[in-house]
Amino acid sequence: MPDMERQRAAAFPVRRVGPSIVAAAWIVTLGCATPQQRQPLPLQSASVFSATDGLPWSERWWNELGDPRLNATIERALAENFSLRAAFERLREAEAIAARTGAARSPTLEAIAASSEGDASGSDPEGEVNLGLEASYEVDLWGRIRSDIEAQRLEATATAEDVQAAALSLSAEVARTVYRLTEAASQLALLDSQLRTNRDVLAVIESRFAIGQSGSTDVLRQRQLVEATVEQQIVVRAAMALLEHRILVLLGAPPQQRLDMDQPASLPELADLPAIGLPTDLLRRRPDVRAAYLRLESADAAVAAAVKDQYPSLNLGAAIATAAENPSGLFSAWITSLSGQLLAPIIDGGRRRHEVERAVAVRRQRLAAYGETVLASFQEVEDALAAERYQVARIANLDKQLTLATTTYKELRNQYLNGAADFIDVLVALGDQQDLERSVLSARLERIEQRIALYRAIAGGFLAARDVGVPAVGGSP
Repeated sequence: MPDMERQRAAAFPVRRVGPSIVAAAWIVTLGCATPQQRQPLPLQSASVFSATDGLPWSERWWNELGDPRLNATIERALAENFSLRAAFERLREAEAIAARTGAARSPTLEAIAASSEGDASGSDPEGEVNLGLEASYEVDLWGRIRSDIEAQRLEATATAEDVQAAALSLSAEVARTVYRLTEAASQLALLDSQLRTNRDVLAVIESRFAIGQSGSTDVLRQRQLVEATVEQQIVVRAAMALLEHRILVLLGAPPQQRLDMDQPASLPELADLPAIGLPTDLLRRRPDVRAAYLRLESADAAVAAAVKDQYPSLNLGAAIATAAENPSGLFSAWITSLSGQLLAPIIDGGRRRHEVERAVAVRRQRLAAYGETVLASFQEVEDALAAERYQVARIANLDKQLTLATTTYKELRNQYLNGAADFIDVLVALGDQQDLERSVLSARLERIEQRIALYRAIAGGFLAARDVGVPAVGGSP
């Protein structure tokens, strides 16, 4: 055989799998561990919620509040919020990882180009130019590659659910902030009315003081109440500025910008509770629960891949090449080769076994995380239901207190003007009435926030598939 052909044969040998290698591979295969049995999912037979019946509602839950201003604000936030954009990019990253993993099921083809030059002693320089193509392919004998692809596909799908959960949280945060701003504006309007009342009372007392019917302490106390009301206005205006900044940031706009949003006259009236459904419906609907389940499934596929990595692997190869001492004769002769290689792990220091143990531990962690997510979802629903139930009773009680305080103030004011009561009693009654007026507004806001929390707890993903994206993988498992 000429030297050049001998070199080509050495570079691209035809490998044959011997029977001893096959036997050793099967011995190792029989000794490989098998995956542990899958544990059942927790909390699959939970009791029904404390309230289940109610009005039908849309996944775009904010429409149920009947506030076009809120609808437009949330839609803008979903389009422009930076945190949600980051969540979308995390999904793109997960899709790319899944696609990269899926590429392992395809053969690889590489081009080879090389040249060498030597100087044999006492002779002319010798050299060689090589060109060729090499193809390789790993046969998925045991489904390890398929399990890897499935694990990454499930991770990407779970990340898509994370985007849905992020959008849901964003919508709830926007709604809470908008209604806090509305309540603050209502509080400011109420304080303006209270300030006018307090100044009117101060004018009456100063007139009575001028004719000797009231003492100087009555005037001082009323002046102090006027200043306290002004101080409350300052506090509310500061809160409104911060809330406006928060809304702008949620909309992806700088807080220095002016918030172009009309303020309604009052907080909205709430309809009856929405239909809650059964716990099993909630588990199918909530994106965070679905994401936790998908990650558990991904961990299970990762365990299968780690176990199968202990089995022998079969690699196929093919090559075609040409070589010559100078470029002019490069394509005059071609060498082709086919190869097959069966690799069976024998000694690896326990690396593969420990990888299986790690994957199993991750699966157990995700099983526990799934159970915790399910419990948290149940708690959020029950907390929102209980909070609103008691808040309704609290608002009714505050309304009764306000009616009594208003009546008490009017009677004491008349008695004071007739000289039958002390001004301190009138002042206390007026302060009680005004505190209750502000408390009623705050209590109504709390109820709205509790309703938002309930929608947040029972709502599913409202983004369309085209908005979230479909995780891409290289081939279907």
